[in-house]
Amino acid sequence: MASQASGSKRKIEDGAPAPAKRSRSNAAQAATVALVNSILANPKGYPISGSEDIVRKSLVDLATYARSLEQQLAGGATLVAGPSKAVAKPPRSQEELEEAADKLRRAAQSGIKKQMSWKPSCKTGSAKWSYDGICPDPEVFGALLGLGGPPKFKMKKFSTDEFQKLVGPIRGSVRYDTLYITSAEVTVRWSDTGEFKFSGSYGKWQPGKDY
Repeated sequence: MASQASGSKRKIEDGAPAPAKRSRSNAAQAATVALVNSILANPKGYPISGSEDIVRKSLVDLATYARSLEQQLAGGATLVAGPSKAVAKPPRSQEELEEAADKLRRAAQSGIKKQMSWKPSCKTGSAKWSYDGICPDPEVFGALLGLGGPPKFKMKKFSTDEFQKLVGPIRGSVRYDTLYITSAEVTVRWSDTGEFKFSGSYGKWQPGKDY
């Protein structure tokens, strides 16, 4: 009897997840998420290490993280469709959607401003800017743009005035001057994978335009 109990206990212990291993995995994922956020916040100016080993490790971490997300999405689809006891994640409340959209809004606003550096084409308001981001939840992206639901387009143009009402005022500061979005419209592109892009023109204030 004692031998059977001991053997049963060992089986239970052997089948239990290792807390230390899980903790290391969570820490590694958090570090990769931080790397993704840093790159997206400054896509054109993010510093690249001169060490090939460091660059290779970053690429491997990003690839591993991307594959993990793919597996999670695939697993989630199976859980919802298959006869599993797992419960699908409940939809976000309107308050949660607005909170997530506000974080996305502030990130986009900051990222666009960082790109508004001085260029000779700023004199004519024809300098180009583009902001790339990712939003895994279409409902959140829809809340950001006031769509009342997930986006149903791949590409759409918003008037600059409407875009800034949704995302917030965009102003770039350079020495002795202020830069504005000068294009009449801002192009918004959306992919079902969650990737999106905002793009337009910017530069000095142009007579006859209301910013």
